[in-house]
Order: sequence, then C-alpha cells, then structure tokens
Amino acid sequence: MLQNLQKNGRGLLFLVHPVNEIVNKAHQRANHIIRCFVSGHTSTLIRAFIVHVRPILEYNCVVWSPSLKKDIDLSEKVQRRFTKRLRGLKDLPYREGLQRVDLPSLELRRLHLDLTFCYNIVFGQICVNFDDFFTISPSSQTRGHPYKLYKPRCTNSTRRNFLLHGSLMPGTTYCLQSVFLLCQLLRNR
Repeated sequence: MLQNLQKNGRGLLFLVHPVNEIVNKAHQRANHIIRCFVSGHTSTLIRAFIVHVRPILEYNCVVWSPSLKKDIDLSEKVQRRFTKRLRGLKDLPYREGLQRVDLPSLELRRLHLDLTFCYNIVFGQICVNFDDFFTISPSSQTRGHPYKLYKPRCTNSTRRNFLLHGSLMPGTTYCLQSVFLLCQLLRNR
C-alpha cells in the first residue's frame, strides 16, 4: 500500500493505483480459470470469471477508476480476451459476445458503481461530504424533485475524473431521482 502513495508538488500524498498490476493479476486469474476448469461449459466459466476475476478489476474502482483511454482499454482487454477463449465466441465481435453471454462491459459496470456511489453521497448513506463533490442546482425552474445536481468546474484533472470518470460534465445540471432510473438510462444509451 505504501508503494502506491506518492507526493505531489505541494507535499500532499495521493494514491497511485498501478493499472498494469491490477490488469496483470486479473489476466493471470482468468488464465487459471480457463486452464484449470475441466468443464468447458460457458455458463460455468462465466460464473467463475464473475466471482474470481471481476472483483480484482472492480475493487475500489470509484477511487482509482481509469479515466485514460489506454487504461480503460487495458482493463476491458481482460474480459475481451476471456470471452474470446470461450467455446462459440471466438469469431464474434466483443460486444456481440458480451450480449450472447449476458455480461455488461467493465466500463458500464464502473459507471453503474459510480452512479450508485453518487446516489449514496447525495442521500447521506455514506460518510462523505456532499458539498465536496456537488451542489444542488441553483436554478429555481426545476420540475419533479429537488435533487438536481450541479457539478462545479474543476481545474485539476484528478478531481475532474474522480467521480463518474468524466461522465458528468462540469457546469451541467443532472437529475438524480433514483439509482434504478439512472441505471436504466445508461442501459438505453
């Protein structure tokens, strides 16, 4: 843990999560699943992937969520490579293979986890200060409910990409009524 802490120019410590280490560990675990399982049943192998590999890639992803395209592609490559090695999915495009085995992309899963975290912040279900991330929309012309969020502008790229890895645009108002509705909205994108 201490090797992942670095100081910035102002002497503040921040966490550096080496994406390569996480991805390598996930690749190793996925390879073990493919080699060690005698059963070639796709559903069994997918279940093993969900239980043993995905937690490695999703652990604490709200904090270290990859915001760079290369990091997103690296983490997505683990699932892509695993699904290509399953029986009957080798020649299919990645998205079609995911649909066939009923798996969401890792990027979509991270977005769902970010939205759930955001919802928990707004409704005080975790001990994080709401004002550090959002403000209630100053507009008085809102309909529906009072949970219209406004994400203030950020000058620091780490802060800008921390929550919802850049999905919320600064200076824009968002409607946060329920996690279920937000997840449904994302599924229909």
